[in-house]
Amino acid sequence: MSIQPHPISYRYQQADGVNIFYREAGDPALPVLLLLHGFPTSSHQFRDLIPLLADKFHIIAPDLPGFGFTDVPAERNYQWTFDAFGQTLTALVDALGLERYAMYVFDYGAPAGLRLALAYPERVSGLISQNGNAYLEGLGDAWAPVRAYWDNPSEANGKVIRDAILTPEGIKWQYLHGVSDPQLIAPESYTLDTLLMDRPGNKAIQLALFLDYASNLKLYPAFQAFFRQQQPPTLVIWGKHDPFFIPPGAAAWQRDNPQAVVEMLESGHFALETHTAYIAQRIREMFSAE
Repeated sequence: MSIQPHPISYRYQQADGVNIFYREAGDPALPVLLLLHGFPTSSHQFRDLIPLLADKFHIIAPDLPGFGFTDVPAERNYQWTFDAFGQTLTALVDALGLERYAMYVFDYGAPAGLRLALAYPERVSGLISQNGNAYLEGLGDAWAPVRAYWDNPSEANGKVIRDAILTPEGIKWQYLHGVSDPQLIAPESYTLDTLLMDRPGNKAIQLALFLDYASNLKLYPAFQAFFRQQQPPTLVIWGKHDPFFIPPGAAAWQRDNPQAVVEMLESGHFALETHTAYIAQRIREMFSAE
């Protein structure tokens, strides 16, 4: 038996005044699949998925500004908003010459990636949403402290978020909550996230993004109009015990795209950690030409 590995390259690309780190694998002649991570992680979350897809896709998995190994120079005066994320992703696909791509969106990757979709709707060949929300009914009770911060961005309300979410315990909880077997969760995942979160100035960045998340809710109608008008092939695959993005938010995708496939998994927010092989199988079945 011959083993044919698909090596992953670790690259940087200048775009939008940002030095964007990204993982790349697969033949550039294959269909492009963008993997867009969420909070509090980075493209590291796709470390096990990429090798399972690289024979069928040209994979690009960037780190968003403020996360992972992407470097934002201080003189760039980056605005820590989701509109800025959308602008940066748009600049990245232009810099890489990507004219057609499917997108895997998770958590923050959804509002960032869907802004890219609004900028270039004709380029989107398909969507995989893994706990990537675009509907009001998808917001769970775990958003309560963030909603309080939206209503009153006081130092006291910011401290609640810092103490509950931006801590080693808070990050680890996001990985383990709703998971039947915690031994399936690799400890380097939440440990790396915590170390990167603790870099100087990063918690202020994260608070700014939590505050700006409210802007995504205002764009939900535009995202939904994109689903209705473009009807891209869509897989919505959801950890059903996610306290942040709850199952009604998954089912809602079929309201605007009746052809969307919706599947619920026995997992939490980070369903990819527990169901890597199954999610890869479903992506291959729906989006690759076997």
